[in-house]
Amino acid sequence: MATFALIPAAGRGTRLAGERPKQYVPLAGHPMLWHSVRAVCVPPVEKVFLVLAPHDTHFSSQDWSAFAGRLVPLYCGGPSRHESVYNGLVATRDAWEADDWILVHDAARPCLPAHSLERLLAEGAADAVGAILAVPVPDTVKRAAQNRIVSTEDRSQLWLAQTPQMFRAGLLLHALASARGAVTDEASAVERMGLKPKVVAGSRENMKVTWPEDLAMAEALLRQRA
Repeated sequence: MATFALIPAAGRGTRLAGERPKQYVPLAGHPMLWHSVRAVCVPPVEKVFLVLAPHDTHFSSQDWSAFAGRLVPLYCGGPSRHESVYNGLVATRDAWEADDWILVHDAARPCLPAHSLERLLAEGAADAVGAILAVPVPDTVKRAAQNRIVSTEDRSQLWLAQTPQMFRAGLLLHALASARGAVTDEASAVERMGLKPKVVAGSRENMKVTWPEDLAMAEALLRQRA
């Protein structure tokens, strides 16, 4: 069984205002997407499938030589993450077998620690369904409506989902094809099949760059490691 990674990178990141798509914002000397690719372009991952927007003009202007022969750009991204991942799996159907592992990683998680990925690979490969990285919710969680608290939620069983999310390629393709309406992550599609993916403890360093202030934190983390 082989292991591949897939990164949907067709969005623009509207919450992080800028002239270029979020994944191409400079970060510690490279585009953000470069760091996200580097985080998963490690053994045993054989290739990283990068799902880009059909008319992406930024990818070709960047230096990707560090991943020569292992990075496969695919200009088949859709308007949602769900569609981009599905399109990427369909486009690479001849490259993988149904029982191979696919690691789906966010383009906006450039700070994935190596030890988190190693833990996911070890625990995910031992699970019949697959696994995701996640961290427990540290704060008190309020449910609100019209800026008024409705209730306080029990956080003892709540986790914040991260990526990579690791599933058999055939299972994931079937789950995404069967999902009704858009799903916000791959685990959600698998859950709709009645399956229960494993939760693997991740790291708070594996932050998702969403807001402008997140860039400074990600930059500091990456430069500290360098």
